[in-house]
Amino acid sequence: MYSQNNRSDSVHSTNIKSKPTESLLSCSKRIWIFFIYSITLIFVGGIVCSAQDQGNRPSNTHQDNTTGEEWIERLERSERIPGLKIDEVIKCLQLKPGDVIADIGAGTGAFTIPFAKAVAPTGVAFGVDIHNDLLDYINMKAKEHNVKNIKTILAELDDPNLPKGQVDVAFFHDVFHNMNDRQGYLKVLSSYLKPTGRIVIIEQEFDDPIAKKWDHPEDRITREQVNTWMDNVGFQKIAEFDTFQGINNPKEAGMPERWFVVYSRKEVSYK
Repeated sequence: MYSQNNRSDSVHSTNIKSKPTESLLSCSKRIWIFFIYSITLIFVGGIVCSAQDQGNRPSNTHQDNTTGEEWIERLERSERIPGLKIDEVIKCLQLKPGDVIADIGAGTGAFTIPFAKAVAPTGVAFGVDIHNDLLDYINMKAKEHNVKNIKTILAELDDPNLPKGQVDVAFFHDVFHNMNDRQGYLKVLSSYLKPTGRIVIIEQEFDDPIAKKWDHPEDRITREQVNTWMDNVGFQKIAEFDTFQGINNPKEAGMPERWFVVYSRKEVSYK
C-alpha cells in the first residue's frame, strides 16, 4: 500500500510532466503533418518527372537524352511488344525481298529484326540510332536470331548518316517528334531515298492521355504538322492506316493511340 504522501508525490509528479507531454504531442503532430506534406510532394513530383522526364534535355530542343541503358529497360518490356503490331505494320508497308529499309531511332531492334527477315535474303535493314549501347544490343539480338542482313548506323541528332540514294523505306515509330528541326531533318533524309522511296511515320495522337503523360506539349506533333513539313520538302501523303487507332490499339500494352502515315515524293504514286 502506498501512503498518502506517496500518492501526493505521484500527483505532483504527473502535473510536472503534463507540459512536456503536451509539447511532445504537438511536436508529433507537426512531424506527422510534415511527413504527409513531404510524401505528397514526392508523389506529385514523381508523377511529373516520370511522366515527362526526357533525360534532362537541353533547353529549346526536342531531343530525349535518356541513356541507352535506360532505353533498353524501357523498350524491352514484355507487354510493349504486342502493342507494336509488327506483323501488321510489315503487311501495310508491303515489304519484299530486296528492299532496303532504315529503322530510324531503332532502339532495341523490335522492328529492325523483323524488317530484316521480311526483306531477306537480298535486302538490307539499317538499324539507326544515336546510342552505341542500343546498336550493340541490336547486333547481339541479330546474332541470336541468326539474322545477317542488318547493318547498324550511328546517327547524329540531325542526320541519320544513311547511304545516299539507296533507301526504299525510312521508318519512324514514336521517334520523329524528338527531332529538333523536323522539316530540316526531312530535307536531309530525302537525299538518302531512292526516287521511289517512302517515309513512314507512326506517332502518338497529340491529345492521347498516355502521350500527354510521356511528352511535353511542345514535343508532341500532329499529322497536320507533318503533312505541312512533308509538302515543303516535296513529299505527299499516299497512305494512312488505322492500325493503332481506337479498338485496334491493344490497351494492355500501355501505349498511346498512334497515327500511321506513308509519304512519297509528289510525282510518285503508291500502289
